[in-house]
Amino acid sequence: MADFTQAVADAQAFMRQRRIPAWLVYDYRGMNPVFRSLVGQVSHITRSCWCLVPREGEPRFLAHHVDAGRLAHLGASVAVFANRRQMIAEARRLLTGVRTVAMEYSPRAELPRASRVDAGTLEMVRSLGVRVVSSADLFQHATQRWTPGQLASHRDAAAKLTHIVDRAFTLIREAANKKPTEWDVAQFIRDEYAREGLEATEGPTVAVNAHASDPHFEPSPEERRRIQAGDWVLIDLWARGHGDDAMYADITWVGYVGNRVPKEHQRVFRAVIGARDAALEFMAEAFREGRRVQGWQVDRLARGYITKAGYGRYFTHRLGHSLGREVHGDAVNLDSWETKDTRELLTGLGVTIEPGIYLPEFGVRSEIDVYLSERGPEVTTPPQRLVVKLG
Repeated sequence: MADFTQAVADAQAFMRQRRIPAWLVYDYRGMNPVFRSLVGQVSHITRSCWCLVPREGEPRFLAHHVDAGRLAHLGASVAVFANRRQMIAEARRLLTGVRTVAMEYSPRAELPRASRVDAGTLEMVRSLGVRVVSSADLFQHATQRWTPGQLASHRDAAAKLTHIVDRAFTLIREAANKKPTEWDVAQFIRDEYAREGLEATEGPTVAVNAHASDPHFEPSPEERRRIQAGDWVLIDLWARGHGDDAMYADITWVGYVGNRVPKEHQRVFRAVIGARDAALEFMAEAFREGRRVQGWQVDRLARGYITKAGYGRYFTHRLGHSLGREVHGDAVNLDSWETKDTRELLTGLGVTIEPGIYLPEFGVRSEIDVYLSERGPEVTTPPQRLVVKLG
């Protein structure tokens, strides 16, 4: 209940600042994860369910008769319906006097993580004479910013991942004569997750040479290459601690099996870390100057850096993503490429910065995690400065 109360208070503060009259959160059988982020885990809601958070006053729910009791612990009033006709009548009553609501809607579905309400439901709300605007910035402010405990869980995962990637590179170096496979190293990392009390639903990526040009390559017993002298190795690993409130960490490092990194590999690596660092400085400078920054702007800056270095067409994904309970969270992404993410980088959020260049022969990516603190962007994972030499 305390979490719901706090989320409502945060939402109302944001709505007052941005002059948003109300927030209407709709869910049907889990289709809108923002509903759970707002109200917490409420099991076995089997019909349509609505929560109206006005800019001023108490939140109110609209739920089917069979589900209404599941919401009693939240301490808010619940209007009840039994059939479709009653639901629409009660929705009309719920929205009486409200001319504009924010919902999990993105015009033209430009922001998929903010586009959670189906077209028919939007049509129904609009038919009641209500204008619908996007809740994209509102819900990330109210539900996606980290608590101190969540930040601590992220820091713990980040520290453990940093040690694990070091141990993985050490394994490659010390077992060079045995030529371990990508799968061997990936399994070693998964074993380290278990030993360190971490969990992940997929991964990790351990990719050699051309495999490193596939940003989401994952080795398998059937698809694996041996790691030997002269190979380029990319390791991307992400995990979190156990528990529903644990936050992910996510890092990517690269190494070369030898003592002298080839010139082209070194040039691409310098372009990647240069773009990474330029993006971070852009965020830090904006904070110092008190400027609001949207996710697309950071991506555009880094993309321009890589384009100027001559590798623009090989940077084929967004610059970074939100971190949260999922490795790809629901808050702002650093993206002007796959979408144009107009959400703001708000204090209390976590993001990755991970530019990549993917040539046919090999790929390079460098990924760091950044927490947007009240003192500015804070890097929570050590940034790679030099290619790891595995000779």
